[in-house]
Amino acid sequence: MKWLEISIQTTHEATEVISEIFHELGAAGVLIEDPELVNTYINSGAWDYTDIPLAEKTDVVEVKAWLPKNSELPNRLEQLQLRLMEIGQFVDKGTADIVTSEIQEEDWANNWKQYFHPEKIGKRIVVKPSWEQYEAKDDEIIIELDPGMAFGTGTHATTSMCINVLEDYIKPDQSQVVFDVGTGSGILAVAAAKLGCKHVQAADYDQVAVKVAKENIEQNHEEGKIDIFQSDLFANFTGTADVIIANIIADIIIRLLPQVKERLNPNGVLLTSGIITDRIEDVISTAEANGLAMEVKKEQGGWAAIVFKHK
Repeated sequence: MKWLEISIQTTHEATEVISEIFHELGAAGVLIEDPELVNTYINSGAWDYTDIPLAEKTDVVEVKAWLPKNSELPNRLEQLQLRLMEIGQFVDKGTADIVTSEIQEEDWANNWKQYFHPEKIGKRIVVKPSWEQYEAKDDEIIIELDPGMAFGTGTHATTSMCINVLEDYIKPDQSQVVFDVGTGSGILAVAAAKLGCKHVQAADYDQVAVKVAKENIEQNHEEGKIDIFQSDLFANFTGTADVIIANIIADIIIRLLPQVKERLNPNGVLLTSGIITDRIEDVISTAEANGLAMEVKKEQGGWAAIVFKHK
């Protein structure tokens, strides 16, 4: 089969939204090439590819996706153009220049495998693709996630910060209930389950994301602990939670905040991420106006993750 590789140059803020659009259009995979993230790895000294020079221009992110070349492709490309125009009304998408090229299926498969290897994201959690072998060390937790299946592999700053925070707040002896709003690939729901929470409700507005998350949950054998379903924010969630995860974007988090107080248990925490640094104060001020106080703030690569509690 032939595939069309589509590459869009955009901003950090629009990266997650454009990735979601690609999945809604039926992309077989999405790859985010973030120069800021590459610089972070190089500077950490933990990356093997030390001969790669530091990127000088870090404000442009490249999002790549692969669509099959079939009768549906023209309509999908038209929908892509329309969706890019729409998101320009609420997020800075930069130039959003589109570049396309044709590739063979075997080339696409091999491209995935050269980019993704087992990687330790937090203190304990290791994310690995299914084709790699990895033996857990000490108390490490393995999450198996094929990047071709889903958006959100743990390498992006927004997701890695969330995993680090979850390791601090999920305690296996406390019977915690977790809500994952905008679950995407389901990686954070799986992480919460494997860290030992009692139960997770995970949902996404997009039915394609729900399908992908369900596959990842089953691949990690956590379907008995995680309920996955479609929902617009809290609409289809039931009850209250000890930990609420919202790794989305600032505008959607701001829309979510007025509903949090009645959904979060008295001693619970709200973990928000996907917030570009320019929007941190907007999120904090809206949270405070809705009875929440900031407890922890982490920043990495132009993004922020913020933990809130009841005042």
